[in-house]
Amino acid sequence: MGDHNNLAIPGAKSLAAVLSERLDAAVVVVGTPAPALNLGWRAELDVAMPALHALAAQLDQVLARGQKPLTASSRCAASLATLPMVARHRPDACVVWFDAHADLNTPSTTDSGYLGGMALSGPAGMWESGLGAGLALPDIVLVGQRALDPAELQLIASGAVTHVPPGAGLAERLRTAVAGRPVYMHLDCDVLNPGIVPTDYVHENGLSLPELRDACAVLAESEVIGMEIAEFQNAWEEGGEPVSPAPLIAALGPVLEALR
Repeated sequence: MGDHNNLAIPGAKSLAAVLSERLDAAVVVVGTPAPALNLGWRAELDVAMPALHALAAQLDQVLARGQKPLTASSRCAASLATLPMVARHRPDACVVWFDAHADLNTPSTTDSGYLGGMALSGPAGMWESGLGAGLALPDIVLVGQRALDPAELQLIASGAVTHVPPGAGLAERLRTAVAGRPVYMHLDCDVLNPGIVPTDYVHENGLSLPELRDACAVLAESEVIGMEIAEFQNAWEEGGEPVSPAPLIAALGPVLEALR
């Protein structure tokens, strides 16, 4: 699902193991690991479709039971499956999208052809992914973006989506943007400043772990209905020593407590 390398699947497994221990919760595995394809969005979506449908079905069941899903996925493209289910079951919630990118490109606006760069626009109905939509643009809160493409900048400038860029006072600005609504949190690890955790994309001027924790404390003031974590790689390079996700998970503490 948009993998450039083979580090994110073991990264998701590592995340799931630590989260399971912390929350005393069982891990449910969806899909079968496979080598990165590194192809264009259409080919990768076609190959990933069975796993994405299985993930959507899993979220559908969890939310239908009134439970709070916590997903550790390899790449942001998994949100093509999860967010339509969130929109179906909790249309009152906002999706708070922590990421260096907006992921609001479409097949007609993408320059890279990267599937993950369209992970939020599909659920928002901006193109037909085959996995459903239903997420309203006013219910999207972007946080931490600093690598934005022209079409995304135009969308933000129009006021269709809310953007909370990195910088001073982020937590307070986030509180204003959420405005007390129920929250579903998405975390792409590249929202963090480079060097904190291994991730595929590297963009300067990201969030620190204390800033992330402060933001999570703000979200925990609302009803947190679920969270998904993507793009954590288990090493800085292929064949490298594994990196623990424990510091990252500690920073997510307020939201994790709200999910109990």
